[in-house]
Amino acid sequence: MGPRQTVNTVQAHDIRFDCTGCGKCCTGHHVPLTLSEARQWAGSGGQVIVLIEAFLANGLGLPADQHEHAMRRSWPVPCGSTEAHVAITFAAFNPERCRNLDVDDRCTIYETRPLVCRIYPMEINPHIPLRPEAKDCPSEAWQSGPPLIHGQQLVDRRLAELIERSRQADRDDIRGKVAICQALGIDTSALKGNGFTAYLPDTQALAQALQQVQTAGQISTWTLHVLDPHLCEQLQTCGAQIRSEAADHYSFIGF
Repeated sequence: MGPRQTVNTVQAHDIRFDCTGCGKCCTGHHVPLTLSEARQWAGSGGQVIVLIEAFLANGLGLPADQHEHAMRRSWPVPCGSTEAHVAITFAAFNPERCRNLDVDDRCTIYETRPLVCRIYPMEINPHIPLRPEAKDCPSEAWQSGPPLIHGQQLVDRRLAELIERSRQADRDDIRGKVAICQALGIDTSALKGNGFTAYLPDTQALAQALQQVQTAGQISTWTLHVLDPHLCEQLQTCGAQIRSEAADHYSFIGF
């Protein structure tokens, strides 16, 4: 009997990752923030973009397999004669280089960087798989380092804990985000799966609202921004309040 062969425990379907420090993930990407992180970001003069999507209480606009995740990170608001569940993302506005990169593309707030930066390259949404080809990292970043995923299983426990912290913050923060939006006059959402509405609130006004957020009181009526006539008809039949005309205080980002 010949010598025992060594078995390579890292299989072809494993995903490995080793950051090269290229800085590409810090350029041209809006970074989702918890409310606490948004306070720090806006408080230091950073601009925050607000991205909003929603689905109706009857499930219109929401794939069935995403129902539990979406419900846990959304909040019900009046919308015409029905109810919409809004999911709100506050993100660091980075259309170009992150304001915290130095000349060598190194993070100057590395020890206090947002949760999403710590989680990268993993996805927060459990319905979005990690796809190396969808990331900006150079190919060599995926050729070394410890395995992140074995088969479909995340093997890094620290990352798993950070991801769960981020998801829990989404759930804990959503009511406060609705109140902040109300204080800033933000009350129009896109339909989930159809797009986002995007707002760039005044930094000082947002910083003040973030510090003075009040979750008590009545929630104002929201509107859904939809362009497709057939979808508009469906939503109106359900009693939703909709609009299709352009607005000057937000952008509609359609899919």
